[in-house]
Amino acid sequence: MATLSPMMEQYFEMKKKYPDTILFFRLGDFYEMFYDDAKLVSKELDLTLTGRDCGQPERAPMCGVPFHSYETYVAKLIAKGHKVAICEQMEDPALAKGLVKRDIIRVITPGTVLESSMLDETKNNFICSLFVNEGKAGICFADVSTGEMHAASLSAESGAELERQTEDELARFSPSEVLINQGALDLGGLDGFIKNRLNASVELAGDDEYAWDKCRECLLNQFHKKNLDEFGLSGRQGIVCAAGALFGYLKSTEKTGLERIGSIDIYSGRQYMKLNLTARRNLELLETMRGKEKRGSLLWVLDRTQTAMGKRLMRSCVERPLLSPARISRRLNAVEELFGDAILRDGISHQLSGVHDLERLMSRIVYGSANGRELKSLSATAEKLPPLKAALKGAKSDLLREIYNGMDTLSDIYKLIESAIVDEPPFSVREGGIIKQGYSAELDALKGDMSDGRGIIAKIEAGEREKTGIPKLKIGYNRVFGYYIEISNAYKDKAPAEYIRKQTLVNCERFITPELKELEGRILGAHEKSVQLEYRLFDDVRRQTAAQMDRVQKTAGAVAKLDVLLSFAQVAADRNYVRPEINLSGRIVLKGSRHPVVEAVTKEPFVPNDVLLDKNENRTLIITGPNMAGKSTYMRQTALIVIMAQTGCFVPAESAEIGITDAVFTRVGASDDLVAGHSTFMVEMSEVAEIVREATPDSLLILDEIGRGTSTYDGMSIARAVVEYVSDKKQLGAKTLFATHYHEMTELE
Repeated sequence: MATLSPMMEQYFEMKKKYPDTILFFRLGDFYEMFYDDAKLVSKELDLTLTGRDCGQPERAPMCGVPFHSYETYVAKLIAKGHKVAICEQMEDPALAKGLVKRDIIRVITPGTVLESSMLDETKNNFICSLFVNEGKAGICFADVSTGEMHAASLSAESGAELERQTEDELARFSPSEVLINQGALDLGGLDGFIKNRLNASVELAGDDEYAWDKCRECLLNQFHKKNLDEFGLSGRQGIVCAAGALFGYLKSTEKTGLERIGSIDIYSGRQYMKLNLTARRNLELLETMRGKEKRGSLLWVLDRTQTAMGKRLMRSCVERPLLSPARISRRLNAVEELFGDAILRDGISHQLSGVHDLERLMSRIVYGSANGRELKSLSATAEKLPPLKAALKGAKSDLLREIYNGMDTLSDIYKLIESAIVDEPPFSVREGGIIKQGYSAELDALKGDMSDGRGIIAKIEAGEREKTGIPKLKIGYNRVFGYYIEISNAYKDKAPAEYIRKQTLVNCERFITPELKELEGRILGAHEKSVQLEYRLFDDVRRQTAAQMDRVQKTAGAVAKLDVLLSFAQVAADRNYVRPEINLSGRIVLKGSRHPVVEAVTKEPFVPNDVLLDKNENRTLIITGPNMAGKSTYMRQTALIVIMAQTGCFVPAESAEIGITDAVFTRVGASDDLVAGHSTFMVEMSEVAEIVREATPDSLLILDEIGRGTSTYDGMSIARAVVEYVSDKKQLGAKTLFATHYHEMTELE
């Protein structure tokens, strides 16, 4: 019976380690896939399916992609829900004695992508771990591309309530991949919510992965702590199990570089306004409902950020408005200071324009995958930091002073990279040409030997021409047999006897000589040593830079905050926004308010409106009028202005008082849910039930045409019942905007 070839035995050994992945197996200049993987990838990516001899009677099905462009193909497979294991050559094939050593260096999943070409720079790519046990849960989110991690504890009296809380947190971070235990899977609708509403992949982990002792030990090792008290996790079993399991999963996929996640941000859902998926969609916070485009959303209006870190933070701010008046006021104070100084805004804007993505650059540097160009991007950003920090020297607001103190100029990193790396480094880090002359005396000596050798070859060429009398004799080089002497057919008979014929071509003959081979050995030896030394020097620079991770990440956070605050101030200045006054009474008073998005997309002036809502006699506004009269616009603009204010932004109005609002709920528009088998009426009633169940007196309700989808009498009865319940202080007493075609509703008292 035929046996597998050594290379195919190696392939199956690697495949056995990660059977649920597509294995990209490095062979020279290609990543190859074999057998079922090859058939799958050929179908998914429309690649040609070929075959390879494998020691068996039948050839192994095979397809491949060029190693230098593999990211494009991996991105497409990840988008289709597949996981990809990268098996790399661990030694130079030219130097290998026998079979080239290979190993799996990482597994790429939707939540563990590091490559910038596969990521959207404007949004985080979170992976989530969820641990549910006995009515309590721990939930943890990490973005391995930026190094941030957030975690929270959840608890509820019922499984349904815990499921809703979990869905709220998942909606808040929108992860692309979710790791869950069996307890989470037992929350009936959660699996469907993750897959269908979030479009995220689900990975079910065994109970042993969430074991307390294992997870506790994992976290202590990760953060170099002796006990959980040192980083605020004492008594937080859910978070410990969720975070520990997540690190275990990341270690199995990432292999190295997890030190870039240096801390956990423990947060509470009560820190942020509640905005469920329905409210986010109906208010078009991040994208429009119809075209799923950024243009026409609130984010589109507010986002004037210039850095990738700023864009991600801006998105986070819009998704997570604050509940703390003190934190809101800190942001507003900083925005007001920038708003009042156009020269300062222009100066900061000019410096921010050249800042690269520090967070993701640093993650790739720490991981060990950054090339010379990425190090130069870091140094180019470091060059911008001194004048950027200097611009904030006289800042008066607490938040701007905090940003000033948190911003490091990184001058030592700039000097290191600029002294070591050439101005335009090659893409590859293993082929030389990356280290500057003067950085290493040893490298300069090797390159001198190479240069001297090439000079000697030029002299040999001239000497051989003179000796043989062949005017067009030349010395060339190729990788197959090194340096050679080339003589055209017209002069081949004049070749000296000591020339050794090596190759016959159509128009010429190629020869070698002992002298030429000896010189070749010296030149190529120097070249090989030079390339190896350059990589070691580059890797040392990269490691020195990686050691400064904490400083760089702290600076990246400061730059991102400044970028967002500047964006808020610039929008406010350009669009004539005003600073809102924040109160705890729940009172919302808007004078001359405008819809921020409608105002931005239309050329005609927006007709301003007034709004008065409080917890007393003005809890509910019933809004009537014909179609196209602006009922929905009026309600949505009120909700958006409240969200903007609690984000720390100025608002489109002549004046604004905003009472802290703990949640915004919406029931707007008609839609069905065919996947779940729900009619339009069923969807509407489910959303109303959720609002009634979860709203508090501090919530803002946007209810549009409740009762549609059934008979007029039944519809009006439902509408009246809902209004009476949400308005009644003894029942709910939430601030409510209620639009209706039922004019009889205006008679309610």
